[in-house]
Amino acid sequence: MLSVASPPVAGGSLHINRKRSGPQPPVWASLQEIERLRIDKDVRQKPRRMVPEIPAIRVAKRVVLVRHGQSTWNEEGRIQGSSDFAVLTPKGESQAETSRQMLLGDSFDVCFTSFVIDEKWAFECFASPLARSKRTAEIIWGSRMEEMIPEHDLREIDLYSFQGLLKHEGKAKFGDAYRQWQINAANFTIDGHYPVRELWDRAKSCWNKILAHEGNSVLVVAHNAVNQALVAAAIGLGTEYFRILLQSNCGVSVVDFNPQPRGNPHVSLNRLNQTPNPPIAAGGSGGRKTSKRIVLVCHGATQSNNEVTFPNMGYEPMNMLGVIQSQKTAELLLDMKIACILTSSQIASVDTAVAISEVQEAADCLGADCIPRYVEMKKLQDLEVEPTLQQPCTPDSWDSLNKATVTKLWNQSKKAWGALLEELCADSEPERNVVAVGNSTLHVALICHCLNLTTEWLGAFHLDSGSITVIDFPDGPARQAVIRCINYTAHLGRWSIPITRSMASDEEF
Repeated sequence: MLSVASPPVAGGSLHINRKRSGPQPPVWASLQEIERLRIDKDVRQKPRRMVPEIPAIRVAKRVVLVRHGQSTWNEEGRIQGSSDFAVLTPKGESQAETSRQMLLGDSFDVCFTSFVIDEKWAFECFASPLARSKRTAEIIWGSRMEEMIPEHDLREIDLYSFQGLLKHEGKAKFGDAYRQWQINAANFTIDGHYPVRELWDRAKSCWNKILAHEGNSVLVVAHNAVNQALVAAAIGLGTEYFRILLQSNCGVSVVDFNPQPRGNPHVSLNRLNQTPNPPIAAGGSGGRKTSKRIVLVCHGATQSNNEVTFPNMGYEPMNMLGVIQSQKTAELLLDMKIACILTSSQIASVDTAVAISEVQEAADCLGADCIPRYVEMKKLQDLEVEPTLQQPCTPDSWDSLNKATVTKLWNQSKKAWGALLEELCADSEPERNVVAVGNSTLHVALICHCLNLTTEWLGAFHLDSGSITVIDFPDGPARQAVIRCINYTAHLGRWSIPITRSMASDEEF
């Protein structure tokens, strides 16, 4: 095992622990596909950031989006759309209760929900007018006392003739249209409508109404597709990103809006899809099976996290909070068999990586596996941002960096993302999970590369110490990834920053 005092590597990657003897497994065939994909992305036009049609605001606002719990039609595999025949299953009720507990320590000024107003509520709540989301809102809202404000535009996507059909029925009845819905939803048309385009228009309308309310901390309880559209539209992503930003049952997403001297507020995604259940369980990603996954792990807090200048830069070891956070992350990842860990050579990152590796290698003793797990660990210089940045980047500080620094960081992160994709294909096994440990600033850039974005989006994402981001590849590493979650911190428990705590007070916490 590597000593934390080991010097940084001069370039490329360095194996931390000894590789197994014997023949190495063949490189997966899609490495060539990934190389072609890199070339395609270089010549393909990057998406232009849409200017969100969001009104100017006077004070900072935080909006917490929650998808409803599992419904009877979710369970049956029916296409729900904006129909209102489904209700929560017992599992859905349990998920909503877990989300209530997850948000118990958080305060809200307002919550938007269904058309039916009950006098027993005193906080306001925005939510969809459909029964499954209304019941979820009731459970999460609990004993809070305010009325719940109805908003019809928060209903689920309108799918017209598709609604109520089992998925195999939709495929049999509509053929090409159903296939288009599956592979090209942005241009999908039915009954003379473009449902996803209509949904994005509705999302923009919703933001105008939600942000016009005087509340600074807003809870919105709605649905899978409309929550996707709300998140995407807020940070300037178009309809082509439908199904890319996952929303699981009762998953929580958080969007921050900070006022600017002129024009639209600065918008950043603080969390995406913080779910009641751990996000690293094997299985599907948006209804599709996935066997390749990258997990971005932000190292635990360091001593400078408590200081005003140069926090979280990784030159010093983790403090006690950081040690606890790294151990909590290692325990969370025990439910996933990790093939390889790539880490920055900074001490905080290495210590976090070592904690994850040690728990993985004790999987048999901890009852998670029948045999010990071998985890290959490597240092990767391109995961380091410390030599480039003299201070960390928060969502609203990227614009203050000079162009040369941003360009250097962007090119470095591009190479790091390529190395992660290659590592994901470096084995013939059908299932492979790769973990990258480093500074949150570099991980923000990796998320942008994953989504094929430009430097315009560097300020659109926020990551906390000890958080994880999970990226699935249901169609293989050479195809578009699905973001399962961003800045997931539920595993940290009391050692996590509450969802509604303002960013300005994070350092005090």
